[in-house]
Amino acid sequence: MMGKVKILILSCVLFLTGCSGLKNIQDLTYIVAIGMDFDESEDEYVVYLQGLNFANVAKQEGGKSVEPIPIFIATARGETLNMAVSKLYGKSEPPLYFGHVNTLLLTNRLIQSKSSEVLEEVGRNRSLRPTMKVFTTEEKIEDVFNTPALFDYPAVYNVLFKAKINQLAQNELKAITMMNFLRDYYEPMGTAKIPSVKIDESSWKANQDYPVLYLNGFSAFQHQEYKKDIPLEHAVVINWLTEKEISINQRVEMAGKLAAAVKLGEPKMKIKYDETAEKPAFSIEVSLSADLLEKIQKDLTLNSLQKQIEKDIKAKIESIYYEGVENKLDILNAGEKWYRKHPKQFQKLKETRTFYLNQESLTDVKVSVQILHFNSYKFKRSVDGEL
Repeated sequence: MMGKVKILILSCVLFLTGCSGLKNIQDLTYIVAIGMDFDESEDEYVVYLQGLNFANVAKQEGGKSVEPIPIFIATARGETLNMAVSKLYGKSEPPLYFGHVNTLLLTNRLIQSKSSEVLEEVGRNRSLRPTMKVFTTEEKIEDVFNTPALFDYPAVYNVLFKAKINQLAQNELKAITMMNFLRDYYEPMGTAKIPSVKIDESSWKANQDYPVLYLNGFSAFQHQEYKKDIPLEHAVVINWLTEKEISINQRVEMAGKLAAAVKLGEPKMKIKYDETAEKPAFSIEVSLSADLLEKIQKDLTLNSLQKQIEKDIKAKIESIYYEGVENKLDILNAGEKWYRKHPKQFQKLKETRTFYLNQESLTDVKVSVQILHFNSYKFKRSVDGEL
């Protein structure tokens, strides 16, 4: 009996494959970012792959390497994206591995001419994770991929690979995953946004200019169509109004001169719709708290500061909205909730095939600001008794 058991166990062991098919970490070329461009003159896609060197992640004896670690970038052309990438398989040893792609970078030229084709192709590609981040750029992709992080840390430490997109610095834009972008992209109402990346060559120096990457605005889409780029100044305010847990710093001017600097906390924005209208007509109410960072004008009263902040925020909201309407963009996503609550009106509006907003759609903007912290600054009472 024991002999039969031993034979059974031995035969099972022989059929086990074990871990013989697994590869060591240094036996693969890990692709962490993919860049895409389009050459209109040749009618070809251009693909860039950023490979992760094993030295970037391996623990080394004696701490961080003194020598800068090279950034590996592969490029190929093809009539389709898949054909371009396939040209690199036979020229890459160790073999390519796409299981850890973290970032997709698209040029402005590509999204202006081929955005729908590319986004649909990427969205259905099972080799790419839906949680990867997506960015646009007007820079050359090679220059962006060749930009390391500060202190000669490898490129995987720069803004393209930020681990937690909800951890933002002041006045910084929020990255977006491909999954969340495509969700907004296919909505019948509302704007989808991709943050854009730019190279800054003047802020940091190390014997010479030291380039770094930062987010400098949005590429905006409506009805699965690219519309325009939103500059950083407006993009920060849009992010602040429509996202959660974001605060921004703002300068306050009075009579054309800097009066104070404040920190604006997370706002509560309510959109109230006119229920009798056949298409979106609404007012906006925004309430928030603020902290005084610096008081520049000595005779500044608390009441005048509060009113000026409210006036500035109202003016920015109106300016952003009107500019969006001119470009047929629902930049504040006012239509998103409207079409869910008004399905019959939405179906009628959909048949007209016209953009659903105009300047009269926004009927009113009300802003309420409460200053909570004064940073030890003192305010004197004015003649009428107000602070």
